[in-house]
Amino acid sequence: MKSKKMIIATMVFGMAVTGSAGVYAGTNLEKISAYLNHGIGFKVNGAAYTPVDNNGKTLAPITYHDTTYLPVRALADVLKVPVTFNAATNQVILGTSSGSTTPASGSITLATIQYSAAQKEAITKAFANFQGFETAYAPAQMISGDAFLKVAGGEDGVSFLFNHMNVNVSPRDYSYSYTGETVKLSNGTEAKWYSPSTGTTMLTFKLADRFVTISSPDKALSKAQLEKVAVSVAKLSN
Repeated sequence: MKSKKMIIATMVFGMAVTGSAGVYAGTNLEKISAYLNHGIGFKVNGAAYTPVDNNGKTLAPITYHDTTYLPVRALADVLKVPVTFNAATNQVILGTSSGSTTPASGSITLATIQYSAAQKEAITKAFANFQGFETAYAPAQMISGDAFLKVAGGEDGVSFLFNHMNVNVSPRDYSYSYTGETVKLSNGTEAKWYSPSTGTTMLTFKLADRFVTISSPDKALSKAQLEKVAVSVAKLSN
C-alpha cells in the first residue's frame, strides 16, 4: 500500500500535468503545505498574489483534508520561472534542467510547426480580412513541448494561440507608448521588451510592413525562448 506521502505527491503531480484549476492562499498570509521533497512548506500572500487563468478568471482554491494545494504552474508564476512538462521523461521542470531560470539560446530546443491544410486555410482567411494586409505570416517554429491550438483574427491583427505562447501579427505598433528594453535578435532584427498593464511581458519587432508581438501569458516560456521563436516568423509557406 502506498504511504500517505506517496499518495498526496501523486495527486499534486497530476494537478500540475493535467492543468486543473489553480489555487491561491486566500486573502491572508497562509501556509500551503506540499508533501513533496521532504515536506517543503510554501507561503503565498494571497492578498498580493491571486492567480488567474488565460481568460483572466480568478482560480479557485483547492483544499483536501485541511490542506490547500498549490499546483506547479501557480508556483512557477510566484517564483517567476518557466515551467515545462517533458512527456518523454514524465517530469515537470521548474526553470531548466540545468537549474537556470533563463536558458542560454544555444540550449533551447525548437520544434517545426506542422500546419495542417485546414490550419493553413484558416490562417490565410484570417489575413484576407485586412485590406492591404492580405499576405499571411506565421511562426514556423515553437519551443519543443508546446502545441499550436488555433489562429484567431481580431480587429487589429491575427493571433496564433499556443499552449504557452501567443504570437500576434498586426499592422500597428502598440509598443511605442511603453518604456522597455531594446534587444537584438539572432537575425539582427531590433526588438523591444515591455510590460503593459496586463502584467504579461511582451516582445515586439517590425517585420516587413507589420509588427509581430510574442508573449507567454502563462509565463511558461522565458525571454530567451521567445526571442528564439521570434526569428522564425515569416511568410506562410504553401
